[in-house]
Amino acid sequence: MRVPPLRRARRLGDDLPARPVMVRRIGAARLTALMLLACTLAFGLARLAAAAPGPPLLRLDVSLDPATRRLDVVADVQPQAGAPSAARPDGGVASPVREFEFLLHPSLRIESASSGGTPVVVTPTARRGGLQGWHVSLAATASLRLAYGGVLPALATGLDHRDVLQALPPMSAPEGSFLPAGSGWYPQPAERFAYHVRVSVPAGQRAVVPGRLEQESPPAGGTGHYRANFDFPHPAEGIDLMAGPWQVRERMMPRAADAPVRLRTYFPATLDAVPGLADAYLADSARYLERYARLIGPYPYAEFSVVASPLPTGFGMPTLTYLGADILPLPFIRATSLGHEILHNWWGNGVFVDYPRGNWSEGLTTFMADYAYKEDESPAAAREMRLGWLRDFAALPRDAQPTLRDFRARTHGTEAAIGYGKAAMLFVMLRDTIGADAFARGVALFWQQQRFRTASWDALQAAFEQASGRPLHAFFAQWLERGGAPRVRIVGATSSTANENRLKLAIEQASPAYALRVPLEIVHTSRSELRWVDVAGPRTNVELALDSPATGVRLDPDMRVWRTLDASQLPPILRQWIVAPAPRLIIVSDDSALRAAAVDAANSLFERPATLIAASQARTGSAPVLVVGRPAEVDAALARMGAPARPSEVAVRGSAQVWTTASPGAAPLAVISADNADSLRALARPLPHYGAQSWLVFDGRRAIARGVWPAPGTALPVQSGGTPAR
Repeated sequence: MRVPPLRRARRLGDDLPARPVMVRRIGAARLTALMLLACTLAFGLARLAAAAPGPPLLRLDVSLDPATRRLDVVADVQPQAGAPSAARPDGGVASPVREFEFLLHPSLRIESASSGGTPVVVTPTARRGGLQGWHVSLAATASLRLAYGGVLPALATGLDHRDVLQALPPMSAPEGSFLPAGSGWYPQPAERFAYHVRVSVPAGQRAVVPGRLEQESPPAGGTGHYRANFDFPHPAEGIDLMAGPWQVRERMMPRAADAPVRLRTYFPATLDAVPGLADAYLADSARYLERYARLIGPYPYAEFSVVASPLPTGFGMPTLTYLGADILPLPFIRATSLGHEILHNWWGNGVFVDYPRGNWSEGLTTFMADYAYKEDESPAAAREMRLGWLRDFAALPRDAQPTLRDFRARTHGTEAAIGYGKAAMLFVMLRDTIGADAFARGVALFWQQQRFRTASWDALQAAFEQASGRPLHAFFAQWLERGGAPRVRIVGATSSTANENRLKLAIEQASPAYALRVPLEIVHTSRSELRWVDVAGPRTNVELALDSPATGVRLDPDMRVWRTLDASQLPPILRQWIVAPAPRLIIVSDDSALRAAAVDAANSLFERPATLIAASQARTGSAPVLVVGRPAEVDAALARMGAPARPSEVAVRGSAQVWTTASPGAAPLAVISADNADSLRALARPLPHYGAQSWLVFDGRRAIARGVWPAPGTALPVQSGGTPAR
């Protein structure tokens, strides 16, 4: 996930690169001992004034002590040029003045401020978004030097995966520090700016900032400080700073036309000691970088690092990804998440998102990463992912289906279903519409035209129109501007064999209708074939010539069109409970510890507060119900409710079992059956990640079995003779 502004914040399948690479373990004793004077940045104002034209430049000299959480910064700021004042109150001519306003976290105190060596007055203004506002008047072309510092908030180790998607403060602790962009740890000179950061942390710590690592100096003899300089000359939306007790491994990835890419892992000692893990991340990072350089254009940076986070993060930033240390050993992270975050160096960090006009980056990244890896795996795996997107969407309440144009960033399951699933399906349909070659040209063209610029959905549309040579306004408009999805179905199918085999179909849509290109599976006695048809308007009559009689027909069997699935394709999945606007909770146990753990598990699963109800109310109303208890208690309660019994797939095994049911005329029912309070607490954090599943079996925190109830849909029989019925 690429983290949007003010909240700064994923996959694999190719063979290892054939070109030779060098891998080396970097510790303090083996890092090049650079003289401090040689790596000192010229932080003087004269250098700022003489800087080459480009984005405003911010220089930071940062000292962070995670043990005390003390942060001290000297910032040289060149505010973005603005309209200066030109007259004095008495009517005389005044020197042009620029009014500069900025935000800092309330824990930070300004110690001194000067411009051109002369002290200036910085005054506090109103707080905004929890940050303290500041104001200073400067000469129109002058720079500002600020010295400020304070004790940061402690690292909030209890955050879950949803919490880290919200605005976070700058946090520090010996086990890890995270100072997100947008958290007010530096004064932002403009909406986009370049930066140069020099950072110092005590021995035993390392620090990293997105950008090119110019120089680093380890502590001499294991004491003193680690120092590093980072440069980012491109327009940036913010600066994230991370520090931790990391071991560093490095590999240089050769490139034919450019300097090698420095690949690194920053892992805590326990993670670094896992045999082969760091080296696998370095090798896989190289594969992904080479893959996307071929598909899009050269990697735009000289570095890429995988940085372990003490928080449950999954963030993509320029030149690095910040991933939770707990999940880094899991194989699917390298197989999926890593590639997703690497791709964000092109989409989101290499081409910026025009957020007020919609976020296209997550959808394009999901299509070219997560979904592309499923296509590499097999057609069946790709179909299963498309089906999952449609089922996730179908789980959303009808009044919670925003337009794709309105998607900005993911904070809840609703946004994920739209901004990731629907957006990725848009690109599936676009490729089906214009062809794979034109689609590939459009992707490369978009990168060439928009590199390090802010781009909107309109710019994407223009690139694909240029690449395909056809207008695409109607296509993009209906998928971006309209909420929900088309409801399309075959309402009649008849065949005629008088002179030749012909199939007549009547296809209907709910109004207002979409313009769709829809695949149809034509079923014959011993085979089936696929035909594509164009439909528009509330009813479309289609006539197809066949080479043998048809016995049945199925609309969009491979799920290649964004649409509302029919009931025969919609098994109950946990997403229905996760996004439910008014979920209900039943606890069928008197044990106080288990009841408390059940409430915690429900709070973790649901995105909205649940109402605790009695078991006798389970089969009334329509809002989804979650039943929690020990296995024997759950089974007895389900029998009393008249609900379906425990399925064989979740026979009592493992430490906890989770399943969903749906009965005609009754509220949807999900069940968590756990051995004890500890088993419930263990699954509270992982469970929300399995929204696309119908059932799971857990052993502690690990899901050892899972699945989706079968819902294959049905083919409409073809009638002989006559006209298609309504």
